[in-house]
Amino acid sequence: MQTVRLVKPESVWKEAYLSFYEEWKQSQELMVPWVISTEPYDFEGMLTFLSNQENGIGLSEGWVKTSTYWLVTANEQVVGAVNIRHELNEKLLNAGGHIGYGIRPSARGNSYAVTMLALALEKAKELGISRALVVCDSDNIPSKKTILGNGGTPDQDYVNEDGKRMNRFWIKL
Repeated sequence: MQTVRLVKPESVWKEAYLSFYEEWKQSQELMVPWVISTEPYDFEGMLTFLSNQENGIGLSEGWVKTSTYWLVTANEQVVGAVNIRHELNEKLLNAGGHIGYGIRPSARGNSYAVTMLALALEKAKELGISRALVVCDSDNIPSKKTILGNGGTPDQDYVNEDGKRMNRFWIKL
């Protein structure tokens, strides 16, 4: 695996991010974390939206502040995205957790998720989070391994309204 780093969304990453977004969209997979489903064609508008989310400006009812980062390789390719929620409400405590992350389809299987989650946990600690809740669908074995590989301790599962089981893990920071 090549060297990677987390970056804040900025205009300089426009082409790399659009490539990331288009690949994911063409895959027709669920876009995770949710924030990557925000259409980026008005790139500056999307950057403003992300900044507002981080600063708590114009949040929808029931939403919390979130920080978004992109995982970038040494050759300047965006291979992942992570969304860090600054606090938990009841919904996030059950099924969302502090951190949501995803790796573009063509970059999976390269340990990027393990590294991205480790870097995101450092960012969460900087936000004052001492224990991070990370969740995944119970049938998402790669994500479960990623969370366990970053020190996740299993907690009680949660079953969504649609019957989907969520595995919940706490990670001490």
